[in-house]
Amino acid sequence: MEYYKTLRKYVGHQPIILPGSVVIIVNEQKNILLQQRLDGRWGLPGGLMDLGESFEQVACREVFEETGLTIHHYKLLGVFSGEEYFCRLSNGDEFYSVTAVFISKDVTGYLKSNNESLSLQYFPSSNLPINMKLEYRRFIEPFMEEIMK
Repeated sequence: MEYYKTLRKYVGHQPIILPGSVVIIVNEQKNILLQQRLDGRWGLPGGLMDLGESFEQVACREVFEETGLTIHHYKLLGVFSGEEYFCRLSNGDEFYSVTAVFISKDVTGYLKSNNESLSLQYFPSSNLPINMKLEYRRFIEPFMEEIMK
């Protein structure tokens, strides 16, 4: 069982801290891979940490689970946390996210979405979808120079 689900048994809807990772995957055309989530909104592949995992392990596991790709030569760009990363879900659960943002321009495998995705698609960094979650824009925008290298 996922760690946060175990925590919820004890704390109910009270705020908790949830660490996780996302990866900005950039192809040769300098386009960014985005995942269309089940709610129809776009975001970066990634997810929450399980017990005993490092941020790097989360990044690799989640990207593979959500996209079918294996990332290589990834680099930590930054860690995002604080009051602006508070979230209240429709079921009443509250949490503060702590998200490590990685970049990789070296992936292998074939794109395939799983049951967490409607679609996977590369987008030019200058033309990201309008219905992209704000937090993911916050993860991408400070690193545009690094993405375009």
